[in-house]
Amino acid sequence: MRFYIIASGSKGNATLLEHDGRVLLIDMGITLTRLKNELESIGHNIEDIEAVLFTHEHSDHASGARFFNEEIMYATEGTLGGKKHHILQPYEKINIIGLDVTPLATSHDAFAPIGFLFENTIERLVYMTDTGYISEKNLEVMRDADYYIIESNHNIKMLLQTNRPADLKQRILSDFGHLSNEDSALYMSELIGDKTKEVVLAHISEEANNSEIALSTYLRILRKRFIDVDRVYIHCAKQWMTIQGGQTHEN
Repeated sequence: MRFYIIASGSKGNATLLEHDGRVLLIDMGITLTRLKNELESIGHNIEDIEAVLFTHEHSDHASGARFFNEEIMYATEGTLGGKKHHILQPYEKINIIGLDVTPLATSHDAFAPIGFLFENTIERLVYMTDTGYISEKNLEVMRDADYYIIESNHNIKMLLQTNRPADLKQRILSDFGHLSNEDSALYMSELIGDKTKEVVLAHISEEANNSEIALSTYLRILRKRFIDVDRVYIHCAKQWMTIQGGQTHEN
């Protein structure tokens, strides 16, 4: 598997996942022009996208649903309103472009939010952002994946010092909000296993976090939990720049 995180954050999200020469898109919360430009830069075009999977209905994840045919869209019931898309059920595995895809129920202030576990015969990738916590059920499913794209949204101190309204700060800190750097790193200390090659910190707040703080927090906590950080590539997704991850394999 290979992936390209085109955009990650509160101003828009989109991730392209490649498998065996086929591609799907996770979320579409950016402009069509930007998507087309970024696809061209990595050797794809919009016609290559065979499926578009949505995590939830918030505009930074789903505003671009209107650009795609309903026949290739996948989401939980109610997420895309009245659109006639493929219905995803949490924990019910479905095959999409040759990948086994398991939707994982998340905890966010949305209708029926989900993350994803993608599997082929060789590798596993977990995609999970926009969640206030990770359930024990999800932790069991997520352990020892090859790749993780996981939320590391905010530094708590920085969040509290922003000019955001108190109720918004409370929402972000709640079980229906977003993972802090600390919480994300603690979860990952339970999830990283012998097969884990790469962890990408995603949905990093531009006001209440930055890549350097998120990464340093991660490394500090993982080392405290006796995780060998030198054997796992840990890096950060960007809001305005595409980053690449994963590997290609002959299946």
